[in-house]
Amino acid sequence: MAALSELADRLERLRKLRSSGRRAAESEGEKVEYRSDAELAAAIADLERQIAAQAGKPPVRVVYINSSKGT
Repeated sequence: MAALSELADRLERLRKLRSSGRRAAESEGEKVEYRSDAELAAAIADLERQIAAQAGKPPVRVVYINSSKGT
């Protein structure tokens, strides 16, 4: 398993890649191309989960939604 700092570096590079609108990146002589923005977003989410797990934060398992018709 990668070190927390290495995962954070990878996450930062993926976020920059996504914000630039590109889908391909080259790092250390290795080229990676994501097929879609959804695939890139999934890679970012996976890294965020790995970082949270190493930092000891429990994963979010339940989301409660509360709504009303108004007034």
